[in-house]
Amino acid sequence: MSDKQTEQATIAALMASESASSSDQQDYFLSKNTSEAHRKSAPKEASRVVVKDRLKDANMLVPGSHLGERFLDEYRRIKRPLLANAFGKTASLVDHGNLILVTSSLPGEGKTHTAANLALSIAQEKDHTVLLVDCDINRHGISRLFGLTDKRGLVDVLENDSLTVADVLLRTDIPELTIISAGKGNEYVTELLASQKMSDFITELASRYDDRVIILDGPPLLPTPQTQVLAGLVGQVVFVIEAGKTPQLLVNEALELIPREKATNLVMNKSEGISNRGGYYYGYYSPED
Repeated sequence: MSDKQTEQATIAALMASESASSSDQQDYFLSKNTSEAHRKSAPKEASRVVVKDRLKDANMLVPGSHLGERFLDEYRRIKRPLLANAFGKTASLVDHGNLILVTSSLPGEGKTHTAANLALSIAQEKDHTVLLVDCDINRHGISRLFGLTDKRGLVDVLENDSLTVADVLLRTDIPELTIISAGKGNEYVTELLASQKMSDFITELASRYDDRVIILDGPPLLPTPQTQVLAGLVGQVVFVIEAGKTPQLLVNEALELIPREKATNLVMNKSEGISNRGGYYYGYYSPED
């Protein structure tokens, strides 16, 4: 091979090497950028919290508690029509049937325990998941019960445009149960709950998974106007009454605050001795009755 041919072969080899290096480098940056884009677009993994042992100690509806089969059956009886209105035969009659508000006339009637046990019962279903949201921002009942008072929650995402639903979802060690805590306090609770952002927030929760039940633990109806706002966002209401304590006049007054088109379900709490079913009595309320 002549010197000129050798020189030309060397130049060709160098050019091929440089081209391959450039191609590798381009592939590297393309892969890196694609990976970064994927990480940015992928949904965030919800934080996981351990709550099962705490709930067992509080004698809630989890394995290992001292609740008997009759108690489990009470909640099976309570949840069946709610699930039917959300996904079953009567779902076409109830708009947003998978959005359920739990409330009462006054504080202390057991609405938070009812909301929590209802969520735990629905979490045992094979075909549904449940999201429990603490909307009782002044009392933080669900947040205290589950030990989540230090977690970001509803108020935080309503106040901060940089936070998303994914930032406040708390997965638990109970399969199919996710929680959103109340978050920090706020003196303008009613205005926050009545905001368009709250409406958008609830709509996103309800539409993200078509098998999900959203349970909102709201404040009592009579002391504050906040629950009236929440009642306008849901399809169903579970109204808890403490048997033998809450005057009928106050029950009627509170029920009048619930929009007539909502499917309103009554749960008589602490009704031992009043109903032969045990601790709970379940029924359906119609404003036309």
